[in-house]
Amino acid sequence: MPRSKTPQTQTNQYGFLHARLGMVAGNTKRRWYILEFGTIFATDDALTESIDRNSTQVGRAHGIYVNSALGGSDLHLLMSLVFTNKEYNGSTLQIQGADRFLHKYREVSVVSGTGKFRFARGYATLETVYLDIPGSNAIIRWNVTFLHY
Repeated sequence: MPRSKTPQTQTNQYGFLHARLGMVAGNTKRRWYILEFGTIFATDDALTESIDRNSTQVGRAHGIYVNSALGGSDLHLLMSLVFTNKEYNGSTLQIQGADRFLHKYREVSVVSGTGKFRFARGYATLETVYLDIPGSNAIIRWNVTFLHY
């Protein structure tokens, strides 16, 4: 297959993910079960321009977290960032990787994209700026750098 003559573009997106997790499989007898191996959480979280949950929303983060470490310390993250802002409305980025969520900073892969982000590949850095383990709430600053056509 011949290579595309369309030049690749590098894009950087950043914002805040306001996580509120909903468990779909795991130990339902305890409030914070994400620390247990095998627990699965579904998420549909707001992506905003600033740390304030009421700031301008640029999209939603749809996906799942699976606790995939026997000791309970790591999650496997599978997520679609679905953009709803005017510039990128309907475009998505697919993100996956090991989310060592107890670390302040971590990095996951951008593996694909749709719309204006077709054939995206790159990385996302995640920084926990607020973590409420008993309340199953967190605010994550995300910074995504990727190439696309």
